[in-house]
Amino acid sequence: MRDGFVKVAAGTPRIRVADCRYNAEQIFTLMREADKQGVKVLALPELCLTGYTCGDLFLQPTLLKGAEEGLRTILDATKNLDMVAAVGLPVWNKWDNKLYNCAAVIQSGEILGLIPKTYLPNYGEFYEGRWFASGAGVDDSVSLCGEQVSLCDRLVFACNNPDLPELVIGVELCEDLWAPEPPSAALARAGATVILNLSASNELVGKASYRRGLVSGQSGRLVCGYVYADAGEGESTTDLVFAGHNIIAENGGILAQRRFACGLTVSELDVKRLTYERQRMNTYSADKSREIWRIAFDLELADTRLTRPVSPTPFVPQDQNDRAERCNEILYIAALGLKKRLEHTGAKTAVVGLSGGLDSTLAVLITALSMEMLDRPASDIIAVTMPCFGTTDRTRSNAVLLAQRLGCTLKTIDIGRAVKVHFEDIGQSMEDHDVTFENGQARERTQVLMDIANQTGGLVIGTGDLSELALGWCTYNGDHMSNYAVNAGIPKTLVRHLVSFISDDKEAEDPQLSGVLSDILDTPVSPELLPAIEGQIAQKTEDLVGPYELHDFYLYYAIRWGFPPRKVLRLAEQAMGKRYDRATLLKWLNSFYRRFFSQQFKRSCLADGPKVGSVALSPRGDWRMPSDAVAALWLEELEGLS
Repeated sequence: MRDGFVKVAAGTPRIRVADCRYNAEQIFTLMREADKQGVKVLALPELCLTGYTCGDLFLQPTLLKGAEEGLRTILDATKNLDMVAAVGLPVWNKWDNKLYNCAAVIQSGEILGLIPKTYLPNYGEFYEGRWFASGAGVDDSVSLCGEQVSLCDRLVFACNNPDLPELVIGVELCEDLWAPEPPSAALARAGATVILNLSASNELVGKASYRRGLVSGQSGRLVCGYVYADAGEGESTTDLVFAGHNIIAENGGILAQRRFACGLTVSELDVKRLTYERQRMNTYSADKSREIWRIAFDLELADTRLTRPVSPTPFVPQDQNDRAERCNEILYIAALGLKKRLEHTGAKTAVVGLSGGLDSTLAVLITALSMEMLDRPASDIIAVTMPCFGTTDRTRSNAVLLAQRLGCTLKTIDIGRAVKVHFEDIGQSMEDHDVTFENGQARERTQVLMDIANQTGGLVIGTGDLSELALGWCTYNGDHMSNYAVNAGIPKTLVRHLVSFISDDKEAEDPQLSGVLSDILDTPVSPELLPAIEGQIAQKTEDLVGPYELHDFYLYYAIRWGFPPRKVLRLAEQAMGKRYDRATLLKWLNSFYRRFFSQQFKRSCLADGPKVGSVALSPRGDWRMPSDAVAALWLEELEGLS
């Protein structure tokens, strides 16, 4: 449970209809298995102590007594388990003489509370209204298993551990989720970060997809973890089949699911991540119109072994099946932004500095797409190559070939002489390859581009990407500046992925274009500002600032989710520990924080550019940070991890 990770499970026991003793044994056996796996919160199916398909037997006192005795058996058998579990059973309330379809929330041999089902389906194959009363508005106390227990539809269960106050559990039952106003909405707005759903949803063709959509959608709307436990094998098949479709979702994404099987579906919910997102969203407000009662419980803080997927490339589309759709969507968002700017300004040309590297390649590809949207020729793009002291034949020839294949107007301007004159003016030695030597070239290139844009009535298209902005790996008022920065919202790992996608997509249509894109992908990332060594690139960016895949990973979790350094490191070890040792991960994480804080001044005056994903660093949009903020607290935490 450290760092906010709570291991949860949806369990489907194998049952016998109306055999409460047998069902109780199956349930506590499953609970013990969950405990062995470190599960701290467990949801079990609706009416699993009796079976959902008991029909008119629900009105038999013998069955109700058997369910109570079965629950007592479970309490006795699990009193030593450090786990909160929700078990489904029918409960009779003598005060109003009604029967309720309930979830009993139990822990360490005690019943914490009873949640009655609100919405009772009484259509199609469902007849719950024949036996049960709706729990809407119920606030009572019943005697069950020798305890006086609250029976109320307005209960949430809050963890008392001071290290995990974010764990607050709400419960609803099956049809409650399918209703127009699910009870979980009020429970979440009252602080519940984890919703358990005890369900008995029969299987029909196509229903599983709809069910998945409901669960994932509700977890996204409520910014919560959602654990859906479905009835399965053992329910009567007189007219229906139950498939045990268990689902664990978090904030719109499915973490784990399984179907047509009994047993446990296990994953980990990150409740600290959920509370951060709720805190960030000012539209997520508390509901003070309904009084929700909090019941406290204790859990011991323990380490949670992570099994949930942690992608090493969080910005890159993971599902290869929808790769084309996702990549095209990203490209079109960026191109639409530039299209609007070109239309609004009446720009006659788009000027792109083409280096033969990844970023400028993606920028010119996006610009070409914008021109296509405007029904304008690619020749309105002026691609400018500006070789200087570090330019290699490989990158120069790739830039030229790329411009030719796209149909751009190509200009080659050697800036070496101009830079030397400038160095003479300021007294900079050609032998001193310091930051002035490097930045003088970058600023000269930007001057050339701006002046060509003036000559042609055009706009300079920025090529720098999101990763470079995060690290400050750009020359202030050099490649840092443009009239519109199409790559500003695209991190380096995604730049690479998009260029690779376009290369694959063009392979049949234009093999020469595909070939040059492939060679650009194989070229080491470099600003080429230091003299080449025997014709080869002498300056490799990732040797200097670290691997971009690490920095993009750190950017996503440290900035998008606000995770502290310790948690970022833990996830990095989970995702990339087989390729990078802890010392290497720590080294570049330390570098990330130092650079991110010290380089904010460059981000404070960024050129306009489109946001395409969940992370952006524009001072006018997502990220507002003082340029003189101090990284001391973050670096101190890292020192304690080495």
